[in-house]
This record gives sequence, structure tokens and C-alpha cells, in this order.
Amino acid sequence: MSSAPGNGAPTELTVASRFNGPSASANGGYISGLLARCLGAKAAQVTLRMPPPLDRPLKVEQAVDTQLRLLDGGDLVAEAVPAPEPDEIVDPVPIDRAEEAQRRFRGWSGHPFPTCFTCGTGRDPGDGLRLFAGPVADGVGKGEEDTVACVWRPHASLAPEGRDTVPEEIVWAALDCPGGWSSDVSGRPMVLGRMSAAVWRTPVIERLHVIVGRLTGTTGRKAFTASTLYGADGAVLAAARATWIMIQR
Repeated sequence: MSSAPGNGAPTELTVASRFNGPSASANGGYISGLLARCLGAKAAQVTLRMPPPLDRPLKVEQAVDTQLRLLDGGDLVAEAVPAPEPDEIVDPVPIDRAEEAQRRFRGWSGHPFPTCFTCGTGRDPGDGLRLFAGPVADGVGKGEEDTVACVWRPHASLAPEGRDTVPEEIVWAALDCPGGWSSDVSGRPMVLGRMSAAVWRTPVIERLHVIVGRLTGTTGRKAFTASTLYGADGAVLAAARATWIMIQR
């Protein structure tokens, strides 16, 4: 990212191809996190207006005092504004149940975006996050039919040199797909439309964490989800709400 003199927000950002969602565009959570970090608010809402391109500079423009716009030439890619901190925290799931749930990850049998940085089954360990959030309910659980969970041990490659925690945009990416998989993405492929999140504490490299997602509603082609990141000590590290748009295949 390139910064403008005297201004905390950069003038442009580029999403490397490593951080894709669908094969030809950026991971929605990752680019939302980048733009949120540019904004510098405690919590942010990012709306994606088109598939974010990879490997080319995108202009960051301050539209008003509290809004940033991300542009690809004259095309509006995304907008970011400050937002209230998420008030919907998904209930925690114990580590052993999260490990069991990820074995039921729906993407094992059919993944619309197998190279996705966050949840792609085709990504190698240390390259993608490999977050395979599966249903917590095993067919006999009650009240967990719309909840998914997985464990996350952040790889050392995710931390900037000299740090032992991952940057906030990686946390946004980690909160992204586990929310989406609470609605069966394999049966009804969707992409991120809007995401609001707050990161209160960044995860430590190589320590075990739990991510939970929950479907909170649907209407037409939209699905609404919540996701929460927990530390091994049970503390809430970050939380998000998202709106997903079903795509035509």
C-alpha cells in the first residue's frame, strides 16, 4: 500500500493473487479488511460493488471525512465507512467439537471456489488458511442446525516479519467464509456483498483458535450471517456480520 503524505490512508492498494476468493477476484473478507485498516475506525462496514481485481493497483479515495472508496479506474469496487461494533456474538464451541465439526465441512463434497484463500480445499497448508467450518449439529444436536465451526492455528507465513500476530485483514478473511458456510455454499454458491467487523485482539501465530459462524436469516438471493473468533482461553478476539449474494451459475 502507498501512503499519501500527511494522510493516514494510502492512495492505492494491490491485492496479490495469493489472496483470491473466486479464482479471478480477491477474497471478499481480505480486501474488506485492507480497506477497513485504511479507514482506521474501531469497527468498519465494507460494501463490495463488483468483484475486486487481483494484482493491479486500485485507487483509495476519501469521498467524505468518514468514507473511503476503492476504485479500479472509473469503476467503484468497494466503499468503507465506520460502523458500530458487532453486537451479535456467536456462542462458543469447544475445541474438540470444532475439530469434529470441520470433518463435516460441506465443501469436501462440492466446493464452488476450491482455491479460495480462506476455505479452499485446493490450497496447501501455509498458503491458504484452510478454514473448513462444518455443521456443529451431528444430526442429534438441537439449536445448532445453522451453526458451523472450525479450528484455526495461524501459520507463521501470515505474520509480518518481527511480529507474532497476524494483521487485521487476515482476521477479516478468517471471519468471512466460516460465516458463509453456515448457509450451504456448495448447494447455493454465494459471494460476499457486505461485511461489518471489529477486531479487538489479533490472533497469535501457531496458537489454537476457534471460529464459529451462524446463519441469521435469508431473503431472496441474500443470506445474512454472523461469525466470531475465539482464543484458546475462550476470549472473543473478533466478530463480524455479513450479507451474501447468491450468484447465477
